[in-house]
Amino acid sequence: MRGGARGSGARRCGAGARRQSPRYTPPVRDASGPRSDLPLSDLPLSDLVVLDLTRVLAGPYCTRLLADLGARVIKIERPGEGDDMRKNHLQIEPGRADQSTYFIRINVGKESVAVDLSHPQGREVVADLGRVADVFVENFAPGVVEKLGLGYPAMAAIKPDLVYCSISGFGQTGPWRERQAFAHIINAASGMMHLDQGDQPSPRASNLQAADVLAGTHAFGAILAALRRRDRTGRGAYLDVSMLEALIAADDVSYAAVLNGGEAQGSPRPAMGVFAVGGRHLALQTGGAAALWPRLQALLGRPDLAADPRFGTPDQRRRNWPALRDIIGEWLARFPAVDAALEALRGARIPAAAVLMPEEVVAHPHLQARGAFPTVPHPGRGEVRVTAAPFQLDGRAVTPTGPAPYRVGEHTRAVLTELLGYKDRTIDDLAQAGAVQAP
Repeated sequence: MRGGARGSGARRCGAGARRQSPRYTPPVRDASGPRSDLPLSDLPLSDLVVLDLTRVLAGPYCTRLLADLGARVIKIERPGEGDDMRKNHLQIEPGRADQSTYFIRINVGKESVAVDLSHPQGREVVADLGRVADVFVENFAPGVVEKLGLGYPAMAAIKPDLVYCSISGFGQTGPWRERQAFAHIINAASGMMHLDQGDQPSPRASNLQAADVLAGTHAFGAILAALRRRDRTGRGAYLDVSMLEALIAADDVSYAAVLNGGEAQGSPRPAMGVFAVGGRHLALQTGGAAALWPRLQALLGRPDLAADPRFGTPDQRRRNWPALRDIIGEWLARFPAVDAALEALRGARIPAAAVLMPEEVVAHPHLQARGAFPTVPHPGRGEVRVTAAPFQLDGRAVTPTGPAPYRVGEHTRAVLTELLGYKDRTIDDLAQAGAVQAP
């Protein structure tokens, strides 16, 4: 048996209990779209237990992906309040303030165990769960879990082959390690806010919480890689994922250039145009592939552009993008509507799309065919629509394995019984002491 409880009776008991317990099965889609009824046994992570001490977005997004692929994710929430995002936008049940669509979307398929981490007995419960877990994920500020006695050295001593992942704004080391981190702050510190400013008079906030989602996705990939190594060598791992570095890594041009003495390339990005057409807007791409330039010349009916010194090379076209953008804009202004312009652009194999609103996106036949917006059950609403994982498995959409936790701690009793073998009296005593919440 490799170090820890991976092959222990407690671990087998937990996995067996999970296979036997009822799990929500997403509805089968019709033959025209992807099937989303993957049984739990077909999901690649169905033998794993993940201990999730995360909240808000970066950590929960990572563990949502693990849950979607079958892992049993035990979400540790604060008694009473639970995850902060329970109170976020949009509350879907009258009379409750803890049922936001934000929380539901990110936490589907997880089980809620309410533990007071400030209570010594509560920390003992988490340590016990660590003994039967394969993966431990936390996104507290650096140093917090160490003060709680739940840092990597302590948990690795309990379970040597544990894959332990810390997600933070600036990483676990370095002068900025203790800074508060939200996507908006990371966007500023990463240089992305400056690059997006472009010709605007001042920097502005981004709508996209890219730093969180990218950090969660990188953590997901790193965890799977560490599990692969564990399968091969028996070694656990400690992973340190930085939102700042995840966002910097997402830049495709500027940092590669600046690191080597070049200049940054901010907004408006060359070759990426947005144009008003018939009361709507259209985005098109004219660079990034060598074949696009001759296709564009032919479509515009402007063979003279090939001899124009402003546009002779990709670098010259980048430097003179405003002039080329105006030429394209004049051509597009001839179209009465976006759809007519799109037809012409697609016929010439120029990448283009209408600028859609979210309401149009969720109703789009393409995404419906892909199974991108599945439903999960909800006690107060009946069902709630959420986003699916952004990948498919064996030709099927990867959809949630179950609903989001409705009540804080609603799975405390079942998890502690199934995974740890706690007796009802023990759980009652812990609840009476305030260490856990076990409704």
